[in-house]
Amino acid sequence: MTETNYDIVTIGSGHNGLVAAAYLAAAGRKVLVVERQPWFGGGVITRELTVPGFKHDQHSMAHIFIQANPLIKDDELGLISKFGLKYIYPEIPLMSVFKDGSTLALYTDRQRTYQEIARFSQKDAESYLRLSELGATYLPAIVGGMFSVPAPTGAMYAFMDQSREGRLMMSIMQKSAYDIVKEYFTDERVLLHFTRMVSENLTGPEEKGTGIGLFVFLSFLEKYGIGVAQGGSGQLSEALIRCIEAHGGSVLANISVEKVLTEKGRAVGIRCSDGRTFKARDGVIGAIHPHDIGKFIDGVAPEIVEDASKVALTENVVFTIHAALNEPLQFKCGDKARSAMMIELLPDRIDTLRGHFDDLRYGRLPKDSLIGLGSVTNIDPSRAPAGKATMHVWDYVPYEHPNGGAKHWDECKEDFAWGLVEKMQPYISNVNKDNIIKWHCDSPLDMERHSASFRKGDIHGVAFNLVQNGSHRPTPDLGQNTVPGIDRFYLVGPFQHPGGGVFGAGRATAMRMFEDLGLSVDKLN
Repeated sequence: MTETNYDIVTIGSGHNGLVAAAYLAAAGRKVLVVERQPWFGGGVITRELTVPGFKHDQHSMAHIFIQANPLIKDDELGLISKFGLKYIYPEIPLMSVFKDGSTLALYTDRQRTYQEIARFSQKDAESYLRLSELGATYLPAIVGGMFSVPAPTGAMYAFMDQSREGRLMMSIMQKSAYDIVKEYFTDERVLLHFTRMVSENLTGPEEKGTGIGLFVFLSFLEKYGIGVAQGGSGQLSEALIRCIEAHGGSVLANISVEKVLTEKGRAVGIRCSDGRTFKARDGVIGAIHPHDIGKFIDGVAPEIVEDASKVALTENVVFTIHAALNEPLQFKCGDKARSAMMIELLPDRIDTLRGHFDDLRYGRLPKDSLIGLGSVTNIDPSRAPAGKATMHVWDYVPYEHPNGGAKHWDECKEDFAWGLVEKMQPYISNVNKDNIIKWHCDSPLDMERHSASFRKGDIHGVAFNLVQNGSHRPTPDLGQNTVPGIDRFYLVGPFQHPGGGVFGAGRATAMRMFEDLGLSVDKLN
């Protein structure tokens, strides 16, 4: 058995853990990151899943909210200026395609989106301007609290309750996204467009507490755009690793952690399944799912462990297809769709969309699919050989297959994938066996196998709902990126504030550690 000493040890190489580790490394600390898998990046990873030369983003395709993070906005760690990270910013982040061949594009330019909506409803276009302007008003406050340890929920609500503007924002935060959409829009296709847009957060649009997401998404796109990492989503993870290593840190694969070591209530290192022990002088960072807190750390109060074990997971997990194509997709609605980062293939009626999430709520496999797709090679041709293309398709399904539980996905996923392809054919002329060279399919069970953070296929860690957000994400005890009673142990991952997705939220964990260690972000190397 060997023992190696570090200042900071980080469990898990998801992008949030890498962000936290990179900040500590840049501040002069000797950092180690250990990863269970043979690859790095968690949900921010690009792999040749099909055939050589085709680069697929296995999970995240676009980096939206991280664009406002000082990590990227101010290039605090030099990921852009020193470590090779480059972004492409498409004009159309999202486009809805309807069965009749009509389309509705969401632009980063407010006026162009206004013009798009006006083709369906002038009234709804004017409502969009009001919605967008209100989102822009709230944006500074939202961004201000997004990349640091969240303020206590009670104090935040008490502050907001002192003004009319604050009370309005508090009301929005408590409503569902569908509540907000209905307040502003009347046209069926406009309703479909925005309701489907907010559900891309793996949350049903009628879940209370999701209303703020509509404002956040729109205002972020207008101010910061949507970032497509040149060469693949995983280039963010690769740049972070280069940053860590440039500052003397190490990132190791194929290491499974059994225990966080503690002495007198303080985290002092980790013990691995192969017997190795890594000591941490200043602290341990852990991307540990709340359901596993009691398993990995001894000495946590029983009530904290019990509450963490009850944290809810989303009912809306995804099935994905990654395909290498002989030629780019040909949309029946025209070439305009090829300019969009994400494309939603939508039904005719809003009630069909709502019914899809009702089915998922009760564990049923929806009859109608809500297919989202991206062909990133239209924006970044470097992802495939010349003239070829990639395709990323997703649909919401239950983790437990109704015909045999989660394990049944292993038996039926090829057939399910072909079923999705058939449902895409009314919208796309060349999505067929002749065009698909090879594909890779991931069921919700495969998601769980990929990462310990993706419990029951939940790639956002835990559900986003009214009681699991802000300083209460994942629980009130664990919402400050720490575990009460365990000194110098810090939490990181999609189950912490602000939630799943590419936020670079590990910065908040790093800032909490900077405070404890007497470090300053202004003195980064």
